[in-house]
Amino acid sequence: MDAPAITTEHLTRRFGQLVAVDDVNLRVTPGQFFGFLGPNGAGKSTTIKMLTGLLAPSAGRMEILGLDLTEHPVEVKRQIGVVPEGMALFGRLTGAEYLNFAARMYGLDRDTAAKRTLELLDFMQLADQSRTLVTDYSHGMQKKLALAAAVIHSPKILFLDEPFEGVDAIASGTLKAMLQRMIVRGATIFLTSHVLEIVERLCSHVGIIHQGKLVAQGSLEELRAGVQAHRAPDSEGTPAEETLTLEEIFLRIVGGSRRTDQELSWLG
Repeated sequence: MDAPAITTEHLTRRFGQLVAVDDVNLRVTPGQFFGFLGPNGAGKSTTIKMLTGLLAPSAGRMEILGLDLTEHPVEVKRQIGVVPEGMALFGRLTGAEYLNFAARMYGLDRDTAAKRTLELLDFMQLADQSRTLVTDYSHGMQKKLALAAAVIHSPKILFLDEPFEGVDAIASGTLKAMLQRMIVRGATIFLTSHVLEIVERLCSHVGIIHQGKLVAQGSLEELRAGVQAHRAPDSEGTPAEETLTLEEIFLRIVGGSRRTDQELSWLG
């Protein structure tokens, strides 16, 4: 059995009295497209920040590709790519300059950095904007550039925090095509997104975090079977056959519900 690409044991992060991530035990195997879901404030971004070395845990341990992140931070970071929610791009560089800078920081030689920069700009449909300052890019263009910078060194694991937020359908299709190509080539992808339809279409496995605790983890089929097993039987005592969507699975696990009966008086 393959060693896990990502493992956490009792991972915890506190901010004063607030426990943002509470005793989380994750396991992601190599080659998985793993969706990490949760309501706003559940602890998703905090978890990604810890897994990528941007935030130290209050307790617990993490292994990335079999390496303890605390003991081998530089070696781990050489093998991962990250697109944080805020992106944090250098706006006063051009698109081409930014990608070259990212490639050199990951240790690529000048020729390889230049070659991959051109290939990625073309793939992301940014070639005609290669000399434009990043600050003048649209939000969708910046998302594509951030993803290009995250994959320019061919990472073994890619962490994506809300990569499709604010991205149009054309840019979204480009990003999905690249991610699927990476999975085919054996990379592992760890994705957070509030767009559950995208997660259901892309991801093979899912983890759900709620109020800092990991409340579910497994393949979509396993989560669907687990939810259906706890459903009440119909009037004849037979469990109803139903193929639940990821949205329905998510709402039942975290205790949410659609409020179809609630109205706002001032909306008539």
